[in-house]
Amino acid sequence: MSRLVTIYGGSGFVGRYVARRMARLGWRVRVAVRRPNEAVFVRPFGAPGQVEPVLCNIRDDASVRAAMAGADAVVNCVGVLSSLGKNTFDAVQDEGAGRIARIAAETGVAHLVHVSAITGGESDYARTKAAGEAAVLAAYPAAVILRPSVIFGIEDGFFNRFAGMARMSPVVVLPGAATRFQPVYVDDVAAAAVKGATGEAAPGIYELGGPEVLSLRQVMDKILAVIQRKRVVLPLPIALAMPLAFGADMVQAITMGLVENKLVTRDQLRSLRHDSVVSEGARGLADLGIQPTAADTVLPDYLWRFRPSGQYAAIMESARNLKG
Repeated sequence: MSRLVTIYGGSGFVGRYVARRMARLGWRVRVAVRRPNEAVFVRPFGAPGQVEPVLCNIRDDASVRAAMAGADAVVNCVGVLSSLGKNTFDAVQDEGAGRIARIAAETGVAHLVHVSAITGGESDYARTKAAGEAAVLAAYPAAVILRPSVIFGIEDGFFNRFAGMARMSPVVVLPGAATRFQPVYVDDVAAAAVKGATGEAAPGIYELGGPEVLSLRQVMDKILAVIQRKRVVLPLPIALAMPLAFGADMVQAITMGLVENKLVTRDQLRSLRHDSVVSEGARGLADLGIQPTAADTVLPDYLWRFRPSGQYAAIMESARNLKG
């Protein structure tokens, strides 16, 4: 019988790429998610019955254990960018991560991969990411921990978000414009996770970044070039952005999450006070035999929809050249 991997959060941004790669290697893939009916799109990643979504709540021991039953490897891709309802930073990124690692150790899972992030500072996001890593290593010392910088890809919530802002407004307000990132391609992160799940990667921590280190302002300039729009970019000190974030957070709290803060949260602003780049001397993609993908080679493949002429931008440019 083929080997089985359980991927917690396997229908999410990173998880779906891990699932696809594991299926291609012939593994049976169990995608553990809160809403299996919304994750049926993962089934065509493999042969009929090879990739299956299952119900799982990582806040519950029994649920995590059931999703892990019989697994040879486990990959935890679950994370949140803001606390909503019971899925708080602590519940998901600290307690949930530790629970998965503890049960993996108890049930004798051969390989565990935990997807974390390059973080720092006093934000709840960073604090719980660090606490989650510590909990994983305490329960399962041989785990592979991946710390990516900001991740880009077709479904990302970073480049798409800023491109959408630029499409809607002639002025883009940019808190934390000097904060540096090292954007890494989602499929490169997935390839690293697969190395860990199959036992090809040595246990330990790997920091994952692409070939470029860019400030947020430089990221915005790159996006504007790809979507072919001219915009006024207005850097805003984080302290001045806090009142706006506070107001949006209060609306979300008062409505109990019915009106979600999709602008920027105070915790996200706290995170922007710290760079997200690979540390000097850290193990990374090169140590895993993975060549990092440049953002310039991928961004046009999915940001074209934010161009004034959308998918017809090249045709329109050719027409203008003919007229000239």
